[in-house]
Amino acid sequence: MRLYVPATLDELDSAAVTAAAATWTVPGRPAHAVTAALSRLWPDEDEEGLEWYAFLAAAHDSLLRIAEAGGALPLRVVVTVEVPDDVVQPAHEADGAPASQVVVTQDLPVTRVVAVHVDEPTASDDILDVLEYAASDDPGADAALDDAIQRVTDLDLLWYAPEEIRAIPRG
Repeated sequence: MRLYVPATLDELDSAAVTAAAATWTVPGRPAHAVTAALSRLWPDEDEEGLEWYAFLAAAHDSLLRIAEAGGALPLRVVVTVEVPDDVVQPAHEADGAPASQVVVTQDLPVTRVVAVHVDEPTASDDILDVLEYAASDDPGADAALDDAIQRVTDLDLLWYAPEEIRAIPRG
């Protein structure tokens, strides 16, 4: 199963990178994939469109990873990997999980990385704005948060081959 794992750049420091490939320990936590629930939600969408939806959901969840990590570099990261189906469970839609969300049931060491997508370094100010406004009790923060989220979601994440992990700009 192809997974889109929300991450931080700091988490990629543990990746083993060679001239031709990279492996990484996929953490046992939520990720995103093309699921039966996602296919039911978008029945007219092709596989590529469903993958795009799962990827975007992972990019959104990367913001949450940055906020939780406290001090992580403020750039969204999505790590694409292939894992066996039996180590992934669908998330509970009843809990409000997105249709693409799955849970990796255990850490998966030495998992081959397919690709890494990362914001360009200039996105960091907008991401810091999202984090600041999301934590603010200021009455005007909601409008500012909406604006900051829009600026971030308007940005494309840059594609990196697995062997380029160590060359990803960090700001």
